[in-house]
Amino acid sequence: MRRRFSAFVTAAAFSIISLAQAFPAYAKQSDEAFHTFAVGPGLINLSPEDQYATYQWGLKNDGEFQAIELKQKFTDIGAIYSNVPNPIGLIGLPRSNGPDSYSQVVTNAVPGIDINVLPAWKAYSAATNKRQVIVAVIDTGIDINHPDLKNSIWVNEDEIPGDGIDNDGNGFVDDVNGWNFFDNNNQVYTGNEDDHGTHVAGTIAASRGDGGITGIADNSQVKIMSIKALGTSSGTGTPEMIVQAIKYAEANGASICNLSSGTLKYSQELADAIQNSNMLFIVAAGNGDTNGIGYSIDDNPIYPAAFPYDNIISVANLMFDGSLDTSSNFGAASVDIAAPGSYIVSTISNGYGFMSGTSMAAPMVTGVAAMIYASDANLSLADVKNRILQTARPLEQLQGKVATGGMLDAGAAMTYGQSS
Repeated sequence: MRRRFSAFVTAAAFSIISLAQAFPAYAKQSDEAFHTFAVGPGLINLSPEDQYATYQWGLKNDGEFQAIELKQKFTDIGAIYSNVPNPIGLIGLPRSNGPDSYSQVVTNAVPGIDINVLPAWKAYSAATNKRQVIVAVIDTGIDINHPDLKNSIWVNEDEIPGDGIDNDGNGFVDDVNGWNFFDNNNQVYTGNEDDHGTHVAGTIAASRGDGGITGIADNSQVKIMSIKALGTSSGTGTPEMIVQAIKYAEANGASICNLSSGTLKYSQELADAIQNSNMLFIVAAGNGDTNGIGYSIDDNPIYPAAFPYDNIISVANLMFDGSLDTSSNFGAASVDIAAPGSYIVSTISNGYGFMSGTSMAAPMVTGVAAMIYASDANLSLADVKNRILQTARPLEQLQGKVATGGMLDAGAAMTYGQSS
């Protein structure tokens, strides 16, 4: 049986907190027996008009966050709580187990472990040669009517909505905002099973100044093409669906593609589709083995992250202390760079929530890539990749783990090659 593509959210850390109901938090449960939770790291003035930007540590980290993980001594599954603001306590601990069943691990945030987004936004605002950029999010679907995303969604202007006619002759009827290759229809959002893609999209280009979170890229220039190729509550699909999605994205104007998913099985059709594409692919490196322990994909490849092609950036999941999350895959040859991916707050169906995994790290890079590409119409996609990798901020913990030995630095990438 062919292995299926799956979305890369850390299994033990796939928890969602509805910030509208935070403290006490409402958590959307996964199918796991034991769940992890987190609250934000206490940031100051990242985007004052966006109330939940306070929790976006990946964009700006003042070092005010501490997570305490209680791990069962005989398993790798734990519970998370935070010390700011107002601890939500030990959520999810089985009543049948006493405190002696757990060991405690404390992780403290390190100031400056973030993507340095504020200088990047300043440089972008000063740019004078901008262009429109379409980013394909090939994933589960996207809540295209979410208040923080509705102005960020690509619109196929050559299609007349709802008339049942393939107006632009591209082979897809009423593909106004993208296409659903999982169900083979134009319904790019089907409900809660599309939280994953919605979360990815928000990190890339959620609106700023509207009271929610803040996306990395400017959604007046960067638009998200929603391509649903993964479905069900587990976020799975087939390589054939991904290949169809890639071909659709490029044929309809996308230049950058986020793939927060992968498979252990090599697919020549998938390899050819990516290698022969002119798009830049930002790809998640994967979330470890069956116990959630990250491993080298140089030795045990996951695809497409391990494909050796020049149009791929493969991304590992960075914690707020500058180390890789224990679940993050790595590889000095196969993985290019690390980016924040643990306890990331973004858009979900009808709200906002936290998710963790390399799925969340990849769109950090995608958002920066889209911002750079949109800022200067003279840049090529190869230039964009070069800027991102050449300016990776070195971290000792990442040496030998990723090719650059460093983490994403949006400010440095945006100003690369500019005179001071």
